[in-house]
Amino acid sequence: MTHPTWLEVAINGPWSRVRQPNIPVLADEIVEQALACAAEGASIIHFHAYDPDTGRQRDDYEIYAPIIERIRARADVICYGTLPFAGSVDAPSTLTPAQRYAAVDKLVRAGLIEWSVVDPGSTNISHYADIQADKEGFVYANPESHVRYGLGLAQQHHITPSYAIYEPGFMRLGAALHRAYPGAPMPIYRLMFSQAIAFGFPPTEWALDAYLRLLAQEQPESPWMIAGLGVELGNLIEHAVSLGGHVRVGLEDAPMGCPQDNLTLLRDARRRIESAGGTLATAAQVRARLRTAH
Repeated sequence: MTHPTWLEVAINGPWSRVRQPNIPVLADEIVEQALACAAEGASIIHFHAYDPDTGRQRDDYEIYAPIIERIRARADVICYGTLPFAGSVDAPSTLTPAQRYAAVDKLVRAGLIEWSVVDPGSTNISHYADIQADKEGFVYANPESHVRYGLGLAQQHHITPSYAIYEPGFMRLGAALHRAYPGAPMPIYRLMFSQAIAFGFPPTEWALDAYLRLLAQEQPESPWMIAGLGVELGNLIEHAVSLGGHVRVGLEDAPMGCPQDNLTLLRDARRRIESAGGTLATAAQVRARLRTAH
């Protein structure tokens, strides 16, 4: 391991408290938990903005900006949000690329974010429990025009694209599209695993190794981390750290109805990272590593 391990915490996600009761939703709750996680070693904070009146996700600049400002005023962390997505209860109609990235565009112009979600592909989000209950999931849709728009923003503003890799094809498309935007910073490949949702791979060593063999072919110098939805990464954390990878945990990624809080999940990940011989990176070290990626 030549570089310290990045530890990211995804503190809420799109689930609302119906599926994930312990997530922070109000601005004060998000700020409090983000700062607590930063104090425990998280160098990257990811969160979804919520409408305080409805308790549902709402990706507006006016909600994101003051939360990020408050976090960054008290902790040196990389802090970023998400995009609205079509096909869910929160965004039932089709959105244009400009509409999806409207808040990102304003946040980067305000100097508040360094990263943006740019997920290079579409997949079904279907929980096994919902399938058994005859409840249909939804399509997480990212048309190529949307991916290109996000990479165009990355190229223009020099922000880092954060790729969530739900399926192997995401990696192939993401690498190919990145090459079409010279000067765009190197993406971060967030390798997504799940036990509870029917996409991609389960969190196993053979699955991680398969992803890494493909990444070595497509974009070998890019940093990567393990993450997921409806997942407990467990011993895969140690394996990833031993291979030079990074780690994301938190209530966005945990199985639904998780009884633990973000700090407990974060502390367990930190323990596993350190037991594998890793040390935690600061935000400054993450930025420095990204500057050397080609």
